Amino acid sequence: MPTESDDLSYHAQSFAARLRNAGVRPGDDEQTRLGKSLLVFATGLMSIASGVWLLLYWLTGPKLSSTLPFLFQVLLALNLAYYIHSGNFTWFRFSQFALFLFFPFVAQWSMGNFITGSGVILWGLIAPIGAVFVMGLRESMPWFFAYVFLTALTGFFDYLLVDVGRPLDAATAVSLRTSVLFFALNFIAISGIVYALVRFALEEKRKLQARLEQAMNLLRSEQERSERLLLNVLPGAVAARLKVSDNTVADDFPSVSVMFADIVNFTQIASGLSAPQVFAMLNEVFCRFDTLAEKRGLEKIKTIGDAYMVAGGLDSRCKDPCAAIAELAIDMRDSLPALSEKVGVPLALRIGIGTGPVVAGVVGRKKFIYDLWGDTVNMASRLSGDGPPDAIQCDRRTHMHLSQRFAFDERTVLRIKGKGEVITYRLLGRAPRDTTAPPQAATA
Repeated sequence: MPTESDDLSYHAQSFAARLRNAGVRPGDDEQTRLGKSLLVFATGLMSIASGVWLLLYWLTGPKLSSTLPFLFQVLLALNLAYYIHSGNFTWFRFSQFALFLFFPFVAQWSMGNFITGSGVILWGLIAPIGAVFVMGLRESMPWFFAYVFLTALTGFFDYLLVDVGRPLDAATAVSLRTSVLFFALNFIAISGIVYALVRFALEEKRKLQARLEQAMNLLRSEQERSERLLLNVLPGAVAARLKVSDNTVADDFPSVSVMFADIVNFTQIASGLSAPQVFAMLNEVFCRFDTLAEKRGLEKIKTIGDAYMVAGGLDSRCKDPCAAIAELAIDMRDSLPALSEKVGVPLALRIGIGTGPVVAGVVGRKKFIYDLWGDTVNMASRLSGDGPPDAIQCDRRTHMHLSQRFAFDERTVLRIKGKGEVITYRLLGRAPRDTTAPPQAATA
């Protein structure tokens, strides 16, 4: 349905611009645009053909017979002008097809029978053919039945009156030579117009298909972009569940390794930098950490100020999440000298790793976030805050998982807020490979 803004936009155009655009409005759908373009195109073809027919008939046939094609041409032009002025396509469509259908029969009836009229009723076939493209298959059927009925009616009366002739004077008689000429012209003209209409419709359909494909490509591109944005916020499996259901997403995991990494003395570092410089520094550091985490198949959970949180064991991408978290912690620590040189400030990290059960899920309905809860998360957070610079503090479960493959310092006892005294281990690095030495027992 055209809106008020469409009407204002349409009437703001000049008459020539509306005619050039076939009366298409900004809010028209593609099928309506095609119908308007096709009907205006058919009107132009019929007007040109009628003009040529009028000229030839005036030169070769009776002078009085040119009145009807001239009147037909005038009515087509007036109806088109009214449509372009008013924009009433429903009326234009009906009235124009009615002219296409009935005028050829009126012309033949005025000239006599099929022979003297040179089969001029063939022009009426433009109405049902045009209706197929402009109105649709079902809506075109009444026009076709009307054409068949009028043709049968004309043939019936021609059959009854074939022997009831009346003398024709020389001024109105149509010679056999003229009838033969216009039989050929009518067949050629109708065939040409039908071909032009079909060709035009298919060309417009091709353009429409191209626009639809372009729109689909843009839609796919936007979907992929939205998918990437969603996957930047949520793990893939969680995003897939949210797309098919509005139910709350909350899962229990019996063993997940969680790591927190804090930049040491971040407040002091940030105080000497402008806000854009602080943002640029954090972006450089965290983008580097993102690359390392993705390489290890780990899930970045979030950043909180200068703190970076990552977890392993929430999906099947990582076969040994605890070892992968340890490898990531070492990579992050070892990347600091290069990062410090790049951002122009000395950087150090405090890293805490905890392993154990967690609850993971999506909080909220708007601006939601995927987060982890549980004692394991609290332990990793506390370890990152209470350790010395460049230290990787691990809880007891993490040490049990990694003691055979990584080097640790002696265990220590830390007093952690809300936990009391807790046994922790400092991860030093990867253990040297010695195939001759028997494996050491895990330190309890």
